[in-house]
Amino acid sequence: MYKEKATLVFDIETIPDINKAKQIYNLDNLTDEEAFEALKNMRRQETGGSDFFRHHLHKVICISVVLRMGDTVRVWSLGEEDASESEIIKRFFSAIDKYDVTLVSWNGSGFDLPVLHYRAMLHQITAPMYWELGDHYKEFRYNNYINRFHMRHIDLMDVLSLYQARATQPLEQIATFLGFPGKLGMDGSQVYDNYLQGKLADIRHYCESDVLNTWLIYLRFQLMRGDIMKPDYQNEIILLQNTLASSNKPHLQAFLAAWQEQEANNT
Repeated sequence: MYKEKATLVFDIETIPDINKAKQIYNLDNLTDEEAFEALKNMRRQETGGSDFFRHHLHKVICISVVLRMGDTVRVWSLGEEDASESEIIKRFFSAIDKYDVTLVSWNGSGFDLPVLHYRAMLHQITAPMYWELGDHYKEFRYNNYINRFHMRHIDLMDVLSLYQARATQPLEQIATFLGFPGKLGMDGSQVYDNYLQGKLADIRHYCESDVLNTWLIYLRFQLMRGDIMKPDYQNEIILLQNTLASSNKPHLQAFLAAWQEQEANNT
């Protein structure tokens, strides 16, 4: 069956799943705030310093995407603001079922996708094309989403570092290094506090800026590897700039303004 080809850049934002963590660590006698502090302390003891929660205890509150398909490029966050975690994750995997998608991420192999695996199992979500390894479609045997060295999912952080942990770099630094806006509004460490303050819209806007930066880095990567030529690259840049300029969303116009400022500073 024919499927239209598409490129889907994605990024997730998460908060600690306090309820599940309380069940696992027998902390039901504590308030959520008390449990959060206790869990951070326990995690520091486990890791020797980091209080970053285990992957399965990250609850997905946002998945933002850039979709490049046909003659258009779009950026948005999946589902409405009040959408459940289950609905958001279903929408993500249904796109892979529907289109011939190349996934692009920054540290998607190390964080985003493992989180989505665990949370999809929690909600009993099926994702047959994502997990296809060639049993039904032979081409997936040689190029699938699961193999680290295949190109159906391109984790830019992993590929650009040549799969060496000591060479990996933060998205923010590479984006600004290449003349792109970088993170706008907040950073990942501020997501939970913003969520507790009811600022989910701001979190979604921040996540959308991340996928826009990732898309721009991906275009530069495609140019470097010769998959697109300079005129094609320039056309992609113009398409995105025109898309952002015609948007009625202030945060997308702010991204464009920051980008244009970066370009002016680099000339």
